[in-house]
Amino acid sequence: MSKSADPLATYKAKRDFKRTNEPSGEARSSEAGNIFVVQKHDATRLHWDLRLEVDGVLKSWAVTKGPSLDPEVKRLAVLTEDHPMSYAEFEGTIPKDEYGGGTVMIWDRGIWSPITGKSAKDLEKGHLHFTLHGERMKGEWLLIRLKKKPGEKRENWLLRKLQDGHAKEGEALVERALTSVLTGRSMAEISSDKGGEYLPAGMKGDAFLAHIGKTSSRNAGKEKRDNHSSAPLPKFRKPQLATLVDDVPTGNSWMHEIKFDGYRAMIAAKGEQVRIYTRNGKDWTDKVAPLVAALAALDLPDCLIDGEIVATDAKGNPDFSTLQGVLKRGHGSQGKDDALQFHAFDLLELAGEDLTALPNIERKERLEALLSTTEPPVFLADYVIGAGEKLYKAICGLGQEGIISKKMDAPYRHARSKAWVKVKCTRRQEFVIVGWKESSARARPFSSLLMAQHEGGELVYKGNVGTGFAGDDFDELGPKFARLERKTPPVKVDKASARGVTWITPKLVAEVAFAEFTADGNIRHGSYLGLRRDKAAKAVKPEKAAPTPAAEGGVEISSRERLIFPDSRQTKGDLADYYAAVADIMLPFAGHRPISLVRCPQGRARKCFFQKHDTGAFGDAVHHIPIQEKGGGTADYISVKDARGILQCVQMGTIEFHPWASRSDSVDKPDRMIFDLDPDESVDFDSVKSAARTIRDRLADLGLTSFAMLSGGKGVHVIVPLTPDHSWDAHKDFARRFAEAVSLVEPERFTATMSKTKRKGSIFIDWLRNQRGSTAVAPYSARARSGAPVAAPIAWNELTSMKDAKAFGIGDAQQLIDRSAAKSLAGWGFAEQGLPDI
Repeated sequence: MSKSADPLATYKAKRDFKRTNEPSGEARSSEAGNIFVVQKHDATRLHWDLRLEVDGVLKSWAVTKGPSLDPEVKRLAVLTEDHPMSYAEFEGTIPKDEYGGGTVMIWDRGIWSPITGKSAKDLEKGHLHFTLHGERMKGEWLLIRLKKKPGEKRENWLLRKLQDGHAKEGEALVERALTSVLTGRSMAEISSDKGGEYLPAGMKGDAFLAHIGKTSSRNAGKEKRDNHSSAPLPKFRKPQLATLVDDVPTGNSWMHEIKFDGYRAMIAAKGEQVRIYTRNGKDWTDKVAPLVAALAALDLPDCLIDGEIVATDAKGNPDFSTLQGVLKRGHGSQGKDDALQFHAFDLLELAGEDLTALPNIERKERLEALLSTTEPPVFLADYVIGAGEKLYKAICGLGQEGIISKKMDAPYRHARSKAWVKVKCTRRQEFVIVGWKESSARARPFSSLLMAQHEGGELVYKGNVGTGFAGDDFDELGPKFARLERKTPPVKVDKASARGVTWITPKLVAEVAFAEFTADGNIRHGSYLGLRRDKAAKAVKPEKAAPTPAAEGGVEISSRERLIFPDSRQTKGDLADYYAAVADIMLPFAGHRPISLVRCPQGRARKCFFQKHDTGAFGDAVHHIPIQEKGGGTADYISVKDARGILQCVQMGTIEFHPWASRSDSVDKPDRMIFDLDPDESVDFDSVKSAARTIRDRLADLGLTSFAMLSGGKGVHVIVPLTPDHSWDAHKDFARRFAEAVSLVEPERFTATMSKTKRKGSIFIDWLRNQRGSTAVAPYSARARSGAPVAAPIAWNELTSMKDAKAFGIGDAQQLIDRSAAKSLAGWGFAEQGLPDI
């Protein structure tokens, strides 16, 4: 990191500026003064160049595998020569015989800053703790210099993401983000633009650097927003409530959050106007004034945010009793002992737009964008996809209440729903206080409280609670009891329980932690946590755990002993159990789509047939979709939405599920492209694996993220998720031209023709599945083949170790569920990307 008279001397010495379009440049500061850029560089070896503005130049590191949002992943970053500030605008191609020859993409950009108390001078000490405000890289990062080994010339550093609200376990950022943040182009498009004439106007020279500074400052929240719409301040809306279940739902179709130990709140905001409501619509704006001030300072566009108000205990954990104390003292200031926090987890309205019909995950992304620069006491609630059991164990280990699990594709419903479920570490419920017993101790005005809940239209006695009270609880409850005192009991109790009780009108609601209910329905080992001021007494009912969604179905399977797979001795019951187990991880790919079934009522070795039209014989959970066919008529196609629908199909002899590449509500807008690599019998599986990686690389050249799936048969499917903004004709045309282009380049390996004779010794890139009415086997679908294999998603780095396309079968349900929640398959099958124009 030594300084020289010309900090760019090394940079200039390595380049012939008569041959390369790279800027020669001089040392100077940008308008913002602290920009950063990341350039994807396909040179001798593909890498990502991280460049930070320091003292008028861009300090540069070549990150060999690209940045990762997973804090557990450390990337090697090799220090390279300082670059001129004007290099931040460079996107194009360096001649192959020049230093660094290859294609360069502006992959990310923004501004950076050392964390408080640190500075860029820390680089001299061999470390830098800094924050990025980019379009892809956000939050806190760390660079650490490694000690040089004997004889080592280059200076190696490590780059890693630090744990914060922008960190994502298992996130393969560089595999998903494949286009330029400046021009939207893929590497292939940039490579073909030899003269650079396709750079947008105004994105060259000083104008470009100014643009980075201004855009990134907005991203970092350093400029005041001017995006307030003309819509009024949003009104209160009833919140969605969660259903209590016993077990954490499994699979990548669920996201999981901490269940905050506080008060639910709806925030209506528009600039300096802020109103805060409880879950019942009570206006608490004046009650939590410091939070109102903090939210007003964010200058938000008109929006309605769902979240939780909490206060933390001495260990920094959300604690309901602490929150009660803060609210009773009437402070909620930002002092050490009385600080309130707001944790936002959903966004219902934004700039006059109702977002409740959007999927959970899309609302989350909108919320993250809205609150990307918040500071305490306003927080963006974090979440994990899959891996709910891991989060649950961690939360319970911290003594917290539990977790909330939410269906990723579900809309927001203003009611209690099984799309949101809660799993508690300990039993906690609300009870109505109906009386109290006098204490023999002078310091305690009562010894215990009598509790009840509404059941069947009346209050039912639930036992006593005699622990958990603090001194200020006695001070608060005594006067309230005096005002509510009555002579007759509001509940039916036996004489023993009624002895020595002073009865009160049932208006006060208490939160109670307890071990369990006894056989006669009373609280066992109850502990008082505090009053619930946000819930009416008449709404207090027992919470009973519903079945965990992943285990639902409720379909009676007849003839469970019938052999469906004779060679592996697996039965119809085995198949039904498999689908019941994996339904949750299969439905994101097979649900809400027209679907064709492979039915084998007498087993796979007997007569099997395809069925795509709904005859009405399957059951109430198998739905029909009227679709216009080529001849002009309309036919009812089959569709399933839940585990019950899948199991009703299995009951009718279904083994395989083959969905369309479009959804039921938009059948003419495909959202998934599938290339089925179908090898000739003479081609071994190693060749198929190599072919799949080639298809992946050629798609990546076009800016497309793809995913691998073992078909359960002979080959591999390469799957490309797409935004549904194009027609079937465009979809089919792209798939055909891509397959033909690949086969023309390597005709000895590939063919794009279905003909068996032309496929001899090669692999057919089956693009024909990408046309209206065609289907492909769903991820996790069983196959009607020997050994009961299943179509299984895999990570690209797993493909090398696979011996064939039948690595998993219906006996591996739990393994498949566990795999779906693993880091390697995080986000498998999903990416926001459009169809390239080629």
